[in-house]
Amino acid sequence: MKIEIWSDFLCPFCYLGKRKLEIALDNFEHKDEVEVIFRSFELDPSAKKNYSENNHELIAKKFSIPVEKAKEFNNQITSQGKEIGINYDFDKVIPTNSFDAHRLAHYAKNEGKSIELSDRLFKAFFEDGLNLSDFKTLSSLAAEVGLDASKALKILESEEYSSEVRKDEDAAARLKINSVPYFVFNNKYALTGAQPSETFLDVLRKVQKDELSSPSFEFLAKNRENEDSNSESCSDGKCNI
Repeated sequence: MKIEIWSDFLCPFCYLGKRKLEIALDNFEHKDEVEVIFRSFELDPSAKKNYSENNHELIAKKFSIPVEKAKEFNNQITSQGKEIGINYDFDKVIPTNSFDAHRLAHYAKNEGKSIELSDRLFKAFFEDGLNLSDFKTLSSLAAEVGLDASKALKILESEEYSSEVRKDEDAAARLKINSVPYFVFNNKYALTGAQPSETFLDVLRKVQKDELSSPSFEFLAKNRENEDSNSESCSDGKCNI
């Protein structure tokens, strides 16, 4: 089974969704037969590398809400993260542009370190308060997962792997993906949002059982019964509140 995940390292629901899928995979009888592929998706391709505002202030600005409301939103995500071992610290988050982090992820993919680097990038951004557009920071993170730091830095200082990022984003456009995380199973079954791990497990078992007899591309679940399918996901540079 192949699972492709379109996500952005700056998306809090992408981190949640990734972890919930991992929990489901740990309980899936055919885990060893599953290949997970991370695909690039920039929530805001026009994002600057440096902002004067902090994370709370930018959310407040995007949604035209008070900063305190933005903090409440982040606190809700923090509570969800604690339940599955993610220690969000939105006070330390450094808003930035994720394009170079995605380029580095493609280098890691070529070196067989995609999952390890993706884990580290999410943690670096949401828990450690590191700048994911700083080349020295990114190359150090690459070294932590066993990649060559000097090679990573050389790649970051060039345009290498830019086309790979754009190819993933073009594929997302063809699939009409406008919010992340977005999961595609075997090029045919789609699931969006930070689903409960139980939902992921149900989907894994359904795909395993029905793959040979279900010919069409289909959505397997919404985020919550009677809720909009874009809840607990991020789109257009924003995360749903």
